Amino acid sequence: MNRHPFEPGKLIAGLVVLAVGLLYALDAAGEADLPPSAPLRPLVAGLCLAGLVSALAFGARLRRARRAERGRARGRAAWEEREERGEREERDEAVG
Repeated sequence: MNRHPFEPGKLIAGLVVLAVGLLYALDAAGEADLPPSAPLRPLVAGLCLAGLVSALAFGARLRRARRAERGRARGRAAWEEREERGEREERDEAVG
């Protein structure tokens, strides 16, 4: 099975929907007396929180990818510089 990135927003959304479902189940079992619209406020707030967390996680992942790409570009430039320096030294040895 392939690994996938951890997505905390999906975790939060799942837990919020699970909690709201539990509230409705308790109401249906007669353990809690809730108005039908009572669990909707926490649902909306939880989904907004999940969206915010997802956006922050995406930004962090994007920033990490950009840093890694910059690091690879620096490594490539250093390698090309060493190659060029080596070619110059070989020419100098052949001429001198």
